[in-house]
Amino acid sequence: MCGFVGIFDQCRKRIIDRDTLMRMNETQHHRGPDEGGIHIEPGIGLGHRRLSIIDLSSGQQPMFNENKSVAVVYNGEIYNHIALMKELIARGHVFQTRCDTEVIVHAWEEWGEACVEHFRGMFAFALWDRNYKRLFLARDRLGIKPLYYALLQGNQVIFSSELKALLVHPDFKKLSDPYAIEDYFAYGYIPEPRTIYKNVFKLPPGHTLILSADADTKSPRQYWDIPFNTDESITEQSAAKELIDRLREAVSIRMISEVPLGAFLSGGVDSSAIVAMMAGLSEDPVSTCSIAFADSRYDEREYASRLAYQYHTNHHVDEVKPDDFELIDMLALLYDEPFADSSAIPTYRVCEMSRKNVTVALSGDGGDENLGGYRRYSTHLLEERLRSIMPYSVRQKLFGYLGRAYPQPDWTPKILRAKSVFETLARNSVEGYFQIISTIGDPLRQKMFSREFSIELQGYHAIKVLYGHRQRAPVEHPLSLIQYLDMKTYLVGDILAKVDRASMAHSLEVRVPILDHKLVEWMSCLPPNFKLRGNEGKRIFKQALKPYIADDILYRPKMGFAVPLAEWFRGPLRKRVRQVVLGPVLKETGIFNQRCLEAIVEHHLSGHRDYSVPIWSLMMFESFQRQVMQN
Repeated sequence: MCGFVGIFDQCRKRIIDRDTLMRMNETQHHRGPDEGGIHIEPGIGLGHRRLSIIDLSSGQQPMFNENKSVAVVYNGEIYNHIALMKELIARGHVFQTRCDTEVIVHAWEEWGEACVEHFRGMFAFALWDRNYKRLFLARDRLGIKPLYYALLQGNQVIFSSELKALLVHPDFKKLSDPYAIEDYFAYGYIPEPRTIYKNVFKLPPGHTLILSADADTKSPRQYWDIPFNTDESITEQSAAKELIDRLREAVSIRMISEVPLGAFLSGGVDSSAIVAMMAGLSEDPVSTCSIAFADSRYDEREYASRLAYQYHTNHHVDEVKPDDFELIDMLALLYDEPFADSSAIPTYRVCEMSRKNVTVALSGDGGDENLGGYRRYSTHLLEERLRSIMPYSVRQKLFGYLGRAYPQPDWTPKILRAKSVFETLARNSVEGYFQIISTIGDPLRQKMFSREFSIELQGYHAIKVLYGHRQRAPVEHPLSLIQYLDMKTYLVGDILAKVDRASMAHSLEVRVPILDHKLVEWMSCLPPNFKLRGNEGKRIFKQALKPYIADDILYRPKMGFAVPLAEWFRGPLRKRVRQVVLGPVLKETGIFNQRCLEAIVEHHLSGHRDYSVPIWSLMMFESFQRQVMQN
């Protein structure tokens, strides 16, 4: 995998500063330790760091066409590049290498903006066309690879694979976006296209952006979306067979590599499916890597080891220690903006271990979103059935009033609280799902913020992220809708971002077969009850995998890839919690209500309430403020 940076001067009057471009490029050395290159001409500067995977002897970037009028820097893999190369050669194009990067150059010459529609893979790239004075930015359909860009004063645009590269530019201003802070404490990450900084954006998945010296900056253009056109004619039996065929093909094209290749194996359904397919396609034993936990509530090593034994893999296991919290400060620097998914710790460790044995690893990410695997999906559908009792206009007034008036006994389970039931019935579908997925719910989040910061938000609420996607969603079924919302938010903003940064920190390329866009398109069109029936998620996937994976692995309760935060905060991190959450860094931001933070800390440390998620979110925010914003 690779990383790239660039500076584009829309005025084309200033000379691009070589030293600035080189320093931006070197911030991403970890993404491409094998070699680097830069190219500068009037109005444009491009930089690249390379991790060599295919065509090791050539493929250096920036890469050009024959007359050097087109240049590209690129991060990713285009798995159908050989077929595209043959097609482009038949159309008269001449290739100097056999790498997928050069395919982008000639595909642009042949198809222009539509070139991305021909690519199958994960990619983010920046292409400069001198003849038309255009800069073309593109990101893959699911957002597996990242791409950031910032609009600077003086009509300059800077872009990169990671936010940290943008901070190097002398004209970059580190101004926090209040809306992004609200989003962060609601979701635990900052959803696309927003970043923690004002005037800095993530190019959304499935989008392109053209910048021209002759025109103002345009808005990103969407070139792909998940169809969700349900095929009612397909049977479960035929769907199960086709699912395996399609998954095997998606795995097969991702096993092309000129460097050592392996897989993550957690012992769950998705990673086990990937390893089973790989084993059937490889003559040599597959190299597999697992993370174990000393806490049995999170430990899946037994299931991973059994699957590894079944398929005779070269299996490697590393244990996350009970006190493995030394990464807290490193994570803030790794993710470049606040990121509160605590599974970033074991993800970092499994990437660290994998890199000792392979350069490319396949993962099972995307199975839950595509095939209805999350437990919260069945919860949401149950709530939807309750909400269908009467029209929203009636529910909102009646149950909204009852929810506000009814007392809340903290000692009862949430599902048994009448107040919670009333509040659930008063919500619409999007509001209901937002409350399920929020890492910090509305009441606590609103209490956490200071009066001054609440005024600064000007009424903005993080649910607007979901409403924006709801308006564009090509779905009506309640399960399909929340799958769509997750794939636009949680999958790209949390899961894929987490894996990209953790793997790139160790110069490891991770490939995700279940997120092959052709497979995703097909899975989205399966009837919803093939995916989730009652409380059984990934129903069709489990049926399809019966010949390959034992039932006690397929049908065991789902375990999260998490760490014991609550115990850490009441034990070895007790003192640090007080120092960080109640310390000067958060206080000086003016964002928080100090009395509320004190109550959160005291209630958690006393064991009265579990506030481990809010505390972790605050600690990660403090670490970002201290190491990035104040540095």
